[in-house]
Amino acid sequence: MKKYISEFIGTFSMVFCGTGAMTINEVTNGDVTHVGIAITWGLIVMAMIYAFAETSGAHFNPAVSIAFAFAKKFSWKEVPKYIIAQILGAFLASLILYFLFPTSETLGATIATVDVWRACVLELLLTFFLMVVIINVSTGSKEIGYVAGIAIGGVVLLEAMFAGPITNASMNPARSIAPAIVSGNLQHLWMYIIAPILGALLAVVSCKLVKDKNCCNNEEC
Repeated sequence: MKKYISEFIGTFSMVFCGTGAMTINEVTNGDVTHVGIAITWGLIVMAMIYAFAETSGAHFNPAVSIAFAFAKKFSWKEVPKYIIAQILGAFLASLILYFLFPTSETLGATIATVDVWRACVLELLLTFFLMVVIINVSTGSKEIGYVAGIAIGGVVLLEAMFAGPITNASMNPARSIAPAIVSGNLQHLWMYIIAPILGALLAVVSCKLVKDKNCCNNEEC
């Protein structure tokens, strides 16, 4: 159970702080700022990786868990359990934010400012970039040294910084599902589930094309 509790706490912390920054920015009319939101996302991801990488691999993202299984770095039978823990953690975070800030209309939900197909392509690419970094600094069950947290947190900060105003830079179905349902902003939620998964799988495929061993648990791809 330690792995699932780690995924629950890690995803809870990530969604609470990340969407919390967005929620507080909303209710204070911009006090946190877009830059502050991006930095919050990057720092909380980095912190949770260092906190739980040795226990669960610090996925905190259904798309990452699925992609690791596809890359043979993670057991498929563990994927549903990880996803349930991640989604439950995200929901608890969103429910607490709803209790704390009932006047918020979105609770940090991912709402695109462009049409759904452009948003879908952008989310796919954002998750692709993220997963390329993740799969090259991790083993699926344990992260490699101290570089993983900095690299992964850095790319999350980078993508939230430039793509946040367009799609809110989800890259994570659990992160999108919880605030969308709790706040009632369900428009185009399907895109925020499908695009990250496809982007993460595409990253695994691209890794297999350029590296014979690292992407396949030290086996020939």
